[in-house]
Amino acid sequence: MIALLRGTIHEKSPNRIVVDVNGVGYDVFVPLSTFYGLGAAGAGISLRIHTHVREDALTLYGFATLLEQELFERLIGVSGIGPKVALAVLSGIEPQELIRAIDRADVARLTAIPGVGKKTSERIVLELKDRLPRARAAAPAADAAAPETAAVRDDVLSALLNLGYHRPLAEKAVDAAIKTLGSSSDAGFERALRQALRELAK
Repeated sequence: MIALLRGTIHEKSPNRIVVDVNGVGYDVFVPLSTFYGLGAAGAGISLRIHTHVREDALTLYGFATLLEQELFERLIGVSGIGPKVALAVLSGIEPQELIRAIDRADVARLTAIPGVGKKTSERIVLELKDRLPRARAAAPAADAAAPETAAVRDDVLSALLNLGYHRPLAEKAVDAAIKTLGSSSDAGFERALRQALRELAK
């Protein structure tokens, strides 16, 4: 089984990249949360790999972080969810927000992900609510966020979505902005929005 690939990016497109490892190209499917953090073609890359084996295919799924990989592997353990749907889930919501949605049984948030229906969302909550201990440990900041910071985050995210930004990219920019500004007292809406826009312009 392939567990890790380290090489250079030969080519990339949303949800799929080709990793050149010593002259051998590996076709790897990735969630948008991983894709947005990749460099340009020719840049170095290291991905955690889930090797999915079927009778007629061997498919590689790559992740930038252990948290993304853990969530993917838990998702494909849910009845009725295969790798494609699991990848769609991770492409439509940031990992820490996915954890929060499952913890809160927020079926409406999960159903808002493209390609995920209400029944699938309900199964995700039912089967994963008590199966995310390591993921929770990897994301303490999400659970410990002050209410004021959470409110600012939601407001800035809404503003970016209204401006037409894709949700995963907007969520990543908002989280980076909140982290940069630090405490909730510093992270007022206007400052957080300006910082998020700067993140998006990078």
